[in-house]
Amino acid sequence: MTARMPEPGPTRPRPGAVPPALAVAGAGVLACALLVVAGRIGVVDGAAVTLALLAAGLLIGRLAAPGAEPAAVVGDRGVDREVARFADGLTEPFLILNERSVLVYCNPSARLQFPRLREGDPLAFTLRDPDLVEAIDAARTAREARAVEVHLSVPNEVWLRASVAPYEPDPESGRLLLIITLHDFTEQRRTDRMRSDFIANASHELRTPLTSLMGFIETLQGPAATDAGARDRFLSIMRTQAGRMSALIDDLLSLSRIELRQHVKPTAEVRLQSVVREVSASLEARLAEAGVTLELDLPEESAAVTGDAQELYEVVENLVDNAIKYGGSGGRVSVAVARGANRAGTYHAITVTDYGPGIAQEHVPRLTERFYRVESEGSRKAKGTGLGLAIVKHIVHRHHGEMAIRSTLGEGTRVEVLLPRRS
Repeated sequence: MTARMPEPGPTRPRPGAVPPALAVAGAGVLACALLVVAGRIGVVDGAAVTLALLAAGLLIGRLAAPGAEPAAVVGDRGVDREVARFADGLTEPFLILNERSVLVYCNPSARLQFPRLREGDPLAFTLRDPDLVEAIDAARTAREARAVEVHLSVPNEVWLRASVAPYEPDPESGRLLLIITLHDFTEQRRTDRMRSDFIANASHELRTPLTSLMGFIETLQGPAATDAGARDRFLSIMRTQAGRMSALIDDLLSLSRIELRQHVKPTAEVRLQSVVREVSASLEARLAEAGVTLELDLPEESAAVTGDAQELYEVVENLVDNAIKYGGSGGRVSVAVARGANRAGTYHAITVTDYGPGIAQEHVPRLTERFYRVESEGSRKAKGTGLGLAIVKHIVHRHHGEMAIRSTLGEGTRVEVLLPRRS
């Protein structure tokens, strides 16, 4: 009888051998590290590409491993459940494209941020950014990692940093996949824009009085050197401009100090009636000069909150000062404290009301922006720093409170601040 030869079993890797997929991933990681060192891509992008390569190496190597047991798959993606759990646990969008830029895998973070993503559809159906398409083509052609910034304006403005890395699960087959990781830095971009606008506005606000001062100094050194009347008039204007710069610097320092402590919760007990009375006493001269009467409506029973006394003083002072500057033509300003002002009775309220010209509705939502001013005759005469309500907003947020501004042209403006009552 002819002996039957045993059927050849699956080829198993020899002990210690590195699976090809992981070997290619390791080479990709090394290449990525060299690109970071050379300055071709950033550290953050390099880390994202490295993580993507390792995840893809595990995912594809697990499927292509010789002698591997049949994998439990998720749907029709052919993704091992264990590996899918690893990739699905990534907190940032992670995509795998085939050689035709068709999406073959996306993790939950990607589907959450881009609900229109569909496996089996070209990526361009969802992300139609020319720079991203160019980076994908370049990575495919040069077989090198690429990093690019992606700006999407629909449905909302979003800035993404995309890292595109080519990957060959099996070098012998010549099949090329592309791994894309996306990092959302929209908030950072907005912060940078705000910082840039802030510096530009602050520079402009300081440059205007400084230019005026330099002009008057030159005049006093020249034509008006012996004119006593002109000298006194110019010195008075210079004093006003210097005071304006000093007030702006004080507000900038105050805003900076508040922002540094934004996430530190206040702990002291503050009685709102005491704060209002202190502000009223400190502004007596200012009220008399402006010809404005300050009316107080304070409850007899204490309205205590947990807060920072100095900051809450600043809130009331800024609101009353604004009411005098921009609504003082009405002849009176009222300040009221109300206990349990909300429906649940958990907040106390401070309300400052003026009876001046009021503000057009289109300006109200922007009043708390830094350096925002309403162009009117009254605001031009007031010459404030434009930071008062921004400071108030930051202090109220630090105290976990709420702020509402209501204004009607010809009737006046009402600002209400709600602060959590002390338990």
